[in-house]
Amino acid sequence: MKIMIIGSPGSGKSTFARKLGTLTKLPIYHLDAYYWRPDWVATPNEDWDLFMNNLVKEESWIVDGDYNRTLDIRMKEADVIVFFDLPSIMNMYRVIKRRVQYHGKTRPDRNEGCEEKLDWAFIKWVWSFRRNNRPIIKRKIVEYGSGKKVIIFRKISDSNKVMQQVEEIGVRGLL
Repeated sequence: MKIMIIGSPGSGKSTFARKLGTLTKLPIYHLDAYYWRPDWVATPNEDWDLFMNNLVKEESWIVDGDYNRTLDIRMKEADVIVFFDLPSIMNMYRVIKRRVQYHGKTRPDRNEGCEEKLDWAFIKWVWSFRRNNRPIIKRKIVEYGSGKKVIIFRKISDSNKVMQQVEEIGVRGLL
């Protein structure tokens, strides 16, 4: 099974992916850990495209992350698309909370040397994610979602319910 998880920073993608991976034993790929090299150096586009194209050929995966430029690559191959479509205020609160929690540390879903940070550009990006990225994601779900299971979480309790189903009946809880 191939599961992609997308949504704003702070929406709960990585936490959901970790829990889902533990329950299903599917390999997890947190895209931030592959895209960002130490000291927040971005992977060049050609290398990133090659990585994405090779990754989606794997037999099964859970991929956590957005990276709009390569959404098509993942959506074409995914069996399940999970979209965390939470309110901006909730995402912002969780980003700030995460910043405090991981102050001076690297999160488990990041590369070493990429300590948690919070700057004005990131705050603006998180706050405007629903306005700027949501329409793109929704269009791509319409374009690639036919024949796939599409799950949209509009509140945290939605993801908790799905996780409970997976705990009870396994990966079929996603279908």
